[in-house]
Formats: sequence, C-alpha cells, structure tokens
Amino acid sequence: MPIQHHLEDATLMAYAAGSLPEAFNLIIAAHVSLCDDCRATLESYDAIGGAVVEHTECAEMSPGSLAQALARLELTVHEAPEPRRNTGALPTPLQDYVGGDLDAIRWRSIGMGVKQAILPTSSDATARLLFIPAGAAIPDHSHAGTEMTLVLQGAFQDEGGRYARGDIDVADGDVTHMPIADMAEDCICLAVTDAPLKFKGLLPRIAQKFARI
Repeated sequence: MPIQHHLEDATLMAYAAGSLPEAFNLIIAAHVSLCDDCRATLESYDAIGGAVVEHTECAEMSPGSLAQALARLELTVHEAPEPRRNTGALPTPLQDYVGGDLDAIRWRSIGMGVKQAILPTSSDATARLLFIPAGAAIPDHSHAGTEMTLVLQGAFQDEGGRYARGDIDVADGDVTHMPIADMAEDCICLAVTDAPLKFKGLLPRIAQKFARI
C-alpha cells in the first residue's frame, strides 16, 4: 500500500539545511528511505542548496589555513564502503543505531504490554522504538513540543487517520490523540519528541517518570 502520510516541505528543508536535532534527523532519514515522494523532494532541496553554494562569493583564506584544518581533522583516506541494501524491517539509518534489525532491539517493558527502546542521540530530543501489542493503545495525551511517529511494522489509528508502514504522524500542542494498534498485527514505531508528552490520566503520568516519555 502506498505511503499516505508524508513530511511537510518545511521539515524536509530544515533537514536538508542541517538545522534539526539528531533524533529528528534520524526519523526523517528513516522515512525518506521508505518514501519515494519525500526522497525526491529532499533531493530537489539538496540540488537547490548546492546551486546556492556554487554562486556564493568565496571568502579569502589565510595562507596555510587548509593545511591547518586538515591537520586538526587528522584526515585519513578510507575506501568508500559498499552501499548496503535494506533487507530488514528496520530502515538502514535506524539499523545503524540499533546495531541490527528487530532481533537486536533491547526492549524494556513500560506496562500494559507496551515496550520501548531509547536510542542514543543528542540530548535536545529523544528517539525511542515503541512496541505496541495488537489492539493496545497509548494513553490519551497531548504534547509540550513536537512528536513525530514513523510506523515500521503493523499500523495504528488515531484522530488523524490510519498510519501503516512508512507513514509518519506529526503532532504538537494542538493535537490530542490516543494511538491504537490494529488488531491484525503488533505495531512497531519510531517516535521522536523534543519535550515530554502531556498525559491526561493519573496512572500514565506516574509511569511517565520511569519511562522517560
């Protein structure tokens, strides 16, 4: 089934400009690796950026500045690695963080059958893999910041519609939702947030401190 939910142009432009936190770069790279439409749009922004650089006036460099910069980098020449084909459930950018495919994920239970694995990214945003059993729900919540969710396996539904593999759901403080996994299959997602979620129920708020959501 074709991907139905895509990234906005402004988000792809920010990714191309390199102005996003690491966790958001990861989820965008994972989505783009699955979505032909967003990948084509991103390539057009990269081309525009390259054209701008080509037509920008060069600044004068002091003598020896290039040699000094290379020395600081301790530049070493490596052979270009062979491109890897994504043959697993996890997109290639995500496999690099996990250290493999689904069987390499170190899940931790956070209650009601839901499990998570927090990925090592910079502290300005958090990336986590979520395992939601078929038919189970993430408690009703809003957002103190931005939340992006990419479906990797199965599907879920919320107030915004149905999201299957490759679809990305973007929510902010104006959105309150309760994602529910389809009954047919367990749902695995990559979720990225730059602020804590705002749960309505008391028990989810208590569990939130331990789950670091």
